[in-house]
Amino acid sequence: MKNFKKLIIWQKGMRIVDLTYKMTDTFPSAEKFGLSSQCQKAAVSIPSNIAEGSSRQSQKDEFRFMEIALGSSFELETQTLVAQMRNYSSIEIITELLNEIDQEQRMLMKYMEKIAPK
Repeated sequence: MKNFKKLIIWQKGMRIVDLTYKMTDTFPSAEKFGLSSQCQKAAVSIPSNIAEGSSRQSQKDEFRFMEIALGSSFELETQTLVAQMRNYSSIEIITELLNEIDQEQRMLMKYMEKIAPK
């Protein structure tokens, strides 16, 4: 079992959670239970699955949780692009969040290459 808090991909995932909440804080109240909630759930799923995957004994199991984290990052990216299209938040927050998501996706894919079951 790894100390997931030391994983840079987990730390970046937590940064993404923080930025996501900053972004959704600016959404219209009508989106509280819609897009806002979806964004928050997808964001929290990223570091949560990284943490859970790090507890797994087999590479196959760990890899599967990293796949889920990666999928959540793509889901959040799409939702953030919807927020951008609807002008729900500042371009600065959205740009920063999209950059962080892109970096996280690249890092997760590299990590997955490293732990891929043989």
